[in-house]
Amino acid sequence: MKLLLWILSILAALILLQTLYFKFTGQPESIYIFETVGMEPWGHYGSGIVELIAGILLLIPKFRHWGALIGIGVISGAIFFHFTSLGLEVYGDYTLFLYAMVVFVCTLTILIIERNKFKALFSKP
Repeated sequence: MKLLLWILSILAALILLQTLYFKFTGQPESIYIFETVGMEPWGHYGSGIVELIAGILLLIPKFRHWGALIGIGVISGAIFFHFTSLGLEVYGDYTLFLYAMVVFVCTLTILIIERNKFKALFSKP
């Protein structure tokens, strides 16, 4: 189970962290996406910061469940916009949507496996 958690965490973190270059340097694809959804210019910086935090937390076993929770939240927003205003392909490419789906599945699986870490937060002493 530990190996599976590491594989899922590394895969999700790599995808989340590799997109930061595009967001933080204002690449045309990033600007197009956030203009289309009405969140330019603050959208790509804000989502980039949240994705950076999620990616780092995913790589720290003690905080992996928090990284997964933040990651699934931010990637759910991306998937929502792919289905509503962006479309599944951006600039004729499905890669961003596929990456979003991979991150969603990885983070959801981590949350399911590590769900007991959240139960402790809501149990009465």
